[in-house]
Amino acid sequence: MSKHYVLGIALTNRVKNALELQKVLSDCACYIKTRLGLHEVSENLCAPSGIVLLEIYGGKPAVKEMELKLKKIQGLQVKKMVFDM
Repeated sequence: MSKHYVLGIALTNRVKNALELQKVLSDCACYIKTRLGLHEVSENLCAPSGIVLLEIYGGKPAVKEMELKLKKIQGLQVKKMVFDM
């Protein structure tokens, strides 16, 4: 049985946190198998908040490294999901 790790990141201020978040994602790019970004957008709105979902490759060490780096960024909430498959 293998484990699949997903990190969920909630941003409360995308404009303020985007550069720091992108730096961590670039630094850890080899650990990211899937990346999905979600935020409200319409003709008159581009929401300041959003959610990023990351499927992580590399097991516990990769997840731990990413979590530590992400949690240093103020304005982010980071949650981890672990699936046994």
